[in-house]
Amino acid sequence: MRTPDSSAGIDFDAVIALPFGPFGIRASDGTVSELVFLPPDTPLRSPANDTARIAADALHHWIEQPEQPFPLPLRECGTPFQRRVWAEISAIPTGWTRTYGELSARLGSAARAVGQACGANPYPLVVPCHRVTSASGLGGFANATGGWLLDVKRWLLKHEGAA
Repeated sequence: MRTPDSSAGIDFDAVIALPFGPFGIRASDGTVSELVFLPPDTPLRSPANDTARIAADALHHWIEQPEQPFPLPLRECGTPFQRRVWAEISAIPTGWTRTYGELSARLGSAARAVGQACGANPYPLVVPCHRVTSASGLGGFANATGGWLLDVKRWLLKHEGAA
């Protein structure tokens, strides 16, 4: 997951306010190409196209009902390994977590490789990488090991009812 500086808010087709902070949407040609957690001071931006508006509505609906999936037209991307990791992450039920080690065992890979694929996830919330933790605690999030992004991860896990 990329986390651009706050000036990058203009580079999105929408920047919406979610309870944990600004969230960027890149969408065109009928597909969503990226969803990004943005720093707290990022200015909001109304959806610039129908796909961004649909994605914004779906994200707001998910906040209200996190147990409901929100299918979005996602542009296919990532390596075959990343797509396998993202499929495993997508199978983690709402309110549950899995460790990097558990996922790596299922995939026959290393925990670090799973962590790197989590960090490369272009569709956070849709592919709920916040549900992946370390064996000893929260772990990192969006390539961060501290700060506001870990606050977002804590909020998301609490919101979903994860222990």
